[in-house]
Amino acid sequence: MNGHAGDGGRARPPAPVPAWQDPSPPPVSPPAPGVVAKAADPRGHWFMLAVAMLLVAAALVLNGYVTNVVGETHAQAVPTADRPTPELAKARRDGPVLNLTGGEPSSARPAARTIALTFDDGPDPAWTPQVLDALKKHGAKATFFTVGSKVAKHPELARRIVAEGHELGNHTYAHADLASVPGWRLRLELSLTQKALAGATGLHTTLARPPYSATPEALTVPQWESLKALGAEGYLVVLTDLDTKDWGRPGTGKIVTSSRPARGRGAIVMMHDSGGDRRQTVEAVGLVLEDAARRGYQAVTVSRALGMPSAHSRADGVDRFAGSALNFAQRAAETVTGGLSWVLFAAGALTLARLVFFAVLAWVHARRTRGGRRRKGRAPTWPAPPPVTVIVPAYNEEAGIQATVLSLVETAYQGDLEILVVDDGSTDRTAELAAELGHPRVRVIRRPNGGKPAALNTGLMQARHELVVMVDGDTVFEPATIGNLVRQLADPAVGAVSGNTKVGNRRGMIGRWQHIEYVIGFNLDRRAFELLDCMATVPGAIGAFRRSALLALGGVSTDTLAEDTDLTMALCRAGWRVVYEEKALAWTEAPTSLGQLWKQRYRWCYGTLQAMWKHRRAVLERGPFGRRCLGYLTLFQVLLPLLAPVVDLMALYSTAVGDPLPVVAVWAGFVMVQALTGWYALRLDGERASALWVLPLQQFVYRQLMYLVVIQSLATAVLGVRLRWHTVRREGTFGGPARLTSPLAD
Repeated sequence: MNGHAGDGGRARPPAPVPAWQDPSPPPVSPPAPGVVAKAADPRGHWFMLAVAMLLVAAALVLNGYVTNVVGETHAQAVPTADRPTPELAKARRDGPVLNLTGGEPSSARPAARTIALTFDDGPDPAWTPQVLDALKKHGAKATFFTVGSKVAKHPELARRIVAEGHELGNHTYAHADLASVPGWRLRLELSLTQKALAGATGLHTTLARPPYSATPEALTVPQWESLKALGAEGYLVVLTDLDTKDWGRPGTGKIVTSSRPARGRGAIVMMHDSGGDRRQTVEAVGLVLEDAARRGYQAVTVSRALGMPSAHSRADGVDRFAGSALNFAQRAAETVTGGLSWVLFAAGALTLARLVFFAVLAWVHARRTRGGRRRKGRAPTWPAPPPVTVIVPAYNEEAGIQATVLSLVETAYQGDLEILVVDDGSTDRTAELAAELGHPRVRVIRRPNGGKPAALNTGLMQARHELVVMVDGDTVFEPATIGNLVRQLADPAVGAVSGNTKVGNRRGMIGRWQHIEYVIGFNLDRRAFELLDCMATVPGAIGAFRRSALLALGGVSTDTLAEDTDLTMALCRAGWRVVYEEKALAWTEAPTSLGQLWKQRYRWCYGTLQAMWKHRRAVLERGPFGRRCLGYLTLFQVLLPLLAPVVDLMALYSTAVGDPLPVVAVWAGFVMVQALTGWYALRLDGERASALWVLPLQQFVYRQLMYLVVIQSLATAVLGVRLRWHTVRREGTFGGPARLTSPLAD
């Protein structure tokens, strides 16, 4: 297919008249194929986005609460001296089970020759089943003071505990130190645990043990106050007679020795079935039970040891439903948080890999092109400058049309040149100003408004030459630009050439941001795209084409709002090579306000999505273009931007609830890599590296605007809403008739 396109002097066979030559203008913004047009941009997706972000935030907070990231508490240091009340002094001398529900505190001890094994901090999928197996083997019963969040995570273990005749107690929801939290947090910890138990087992419990507690003798004044709050909530507080301190892994023998009551007394023994390596605890349980049996002890639950009824009561239907919902929400929050962590890690790795990979490809491209070689051999040269037609589609471009035309007239190109200004039904003086220049190379063509593709097609029909250059009405060329563009078309395999677009109005912050984006995100990438044979877009601001190649495609398509992307993809699918020419400079006027920038990028993004959908079958074709180009666009311009709001949310969350230094370090690392890539891109383009000072600021407002544009565009495309062509108000950056001589002026 590539061999059919000759140079500018070769005769063109007559082409069939395509549909776009119909005199009635096509619609300005046609809907995507197969969808029903609607009246206005969608709005509901912003509500859905807000709800999704709130759900993600809720998942982060819930998971952070469970893992003690949010509202983290630590055991308070034991004071060297305190002033206990008479009640506390008495409690320190009394039994390990405290009844503080009434007016006068009371205590109780287990019956003689009775041992009540208690296990804190579970259930744990690794250790709790082994503890239960050891208890079952010896026919013993025990009491498990469970952490509510772990019950929610492993409800099947809570059910097994109950099914095997053991007892459940409340050990708070997130293992909070109740002596250091406000009253509302204490009540919340107890209530959530009760709901988790109700959802998992259908039961409530009247037993509670505060974390970081031990024997009555070790009670502090703050702990005593928290125990009274537990009593006010109706709980029987269970401390311990014998603290094995198995959490410190002192050795199996010491655990067994620490759990042996003296002189036949009854005792409550504290152990742990979670919170770390509990191998020693599991080994000790069997030995403790064997030793207790030899000494005539019976291992029972706390309630049985006290001669009380069961601590369990049936939860009502509301609590069971609320508990099931809580347990599900916690597991979902853990899944969401874990999944997002992996996704964000992968996204970060992909982004960094892309920056480095594209920088390497850009270096390879620069070495080859500046060394006079192309990937497929040295590019041929024209025996003489071929004739060229320049098409300038214009709609209400009076602010800069004369500067654009004069930059083309004053070209250094030596070949025959015709300039067609196609006025697309402008309502201002665009056509008059272009005609006033009176230059013999310039011809003004007026047509009814039909959109940019229709204007370009009109220009193609009127063009006298095979080589066609397209330029927007707000863009000015350097004197050498046309020659640099055309020289690449000497290769008969090349069907289109992308020029190097630069921002001319870069004085304000928005202009500086776009300048950085154009150099790094557009021009640097196009070097890599050429080497990978997956050029997605020859920009409408500056591009050169073979007229015969465009005619074979039926002209510029009116199917999408990104006619340049659509046309480039069609050329690549037809077998043409599309290359990038760094020396073909064009200065364009970028939007100067966030509103104008939104309109431009909304159209670009929506049009790109249309083009991707239109050319989706390219992924199944033999060449690599479809898989590389569409895969790249889908991953880096659709999927990753959709994750960007979550990235920002997680960064804010991590900064608010934890140490902000890791977040700042990661952010600084990304900015540093971007800055290095940007420095190299600016160096390749001969730009000042001082422009990089705005790069860190680009992460705020500008970056958010870009991913919100993607979300809006995707919602518009999915819902089938017809998007109209959004015009950008021109400021006349390049002046009137006097052509700007130094766009680099900063």
